[in-house]
Amino acid sequence: MASIIIKPVHLRCVVKVCRLASQHRTRLTSCPDRSYATEGDKVPKIYTKTGDKGFSSTFTGERRPKEDHIFEALGNADELSSAIGLAREFCLDKGHTFTHQLDKIQCILQDVGSNIATPRSSARESHIKRTKFTAQPIADLEVWIDELTEKLPPLTNFILPSGGKSSAALHLARTVCRRTERSVAPIVRSGEADPDVAKFLNRLSDYLFTVARYAAMKEGNEETIYKRPQ
Repeated sequence: MASIIIKPVHLRCVVKVCRLASQHRTRLTSCPDRSYATEGDKVPKIYTKTGDKGFSSTFTGERRPKEDHIFEALGNADELSSAIGLAREFCLDKGHTFTHQLDKIQCILQDVGSNIATPRSSARESHIKRTKFTAQPIADLEVWIDELTEKLPPLTNFILPSGGKSSAALHLARTVCRRTERSVAPIVRSGEADPDVAKFLNRLSDYLFTVARYAAMKEGNEETIYKRPQ
């Protein structure tokens, strides 16, 4: 079956994103290849006009206003992936060996979006099965955090986002991750999303903090220590 490229920044396309992400949820090593090609060589239009009146659709087909907490969380998750993508570019420039982890995380964030966009109150069993979020990505993050921590000097002071462009960009992604987690928390508490989504975001912010410190160390950059202003 031909694939269609989807730009997650357009929340009006969230249903397509969910379908695409759920089909490839178990492919954790890399994102699937995508192309503009479709059957009959027709190029799909990125604009649908279905959101012109301020409403968008969940994966279950429910129409909600764009300021709904579901779309707020989806927008934050999209921003988080973009922030990680920017940080990844800085890290690639410096030759860091952990960028494959950032690739994997961006793919998993697609699955996070799929789960958030499938509110349980309006989901059928088939929807829930296709967008289920597992605990394996959480375990992967914990392994990466432990491996990086073993290579870092002990943290004895509060540090400020610093340590070079790679490190600072990863710190910025960490703060976006915290905001994403805050917006997802009430959705999870209401039973509309899997609890493992919130756990993943919580662990991801810890990973981003740790990998930011690691990037600074590998580049030989000094982290700025917090000092109380006199």
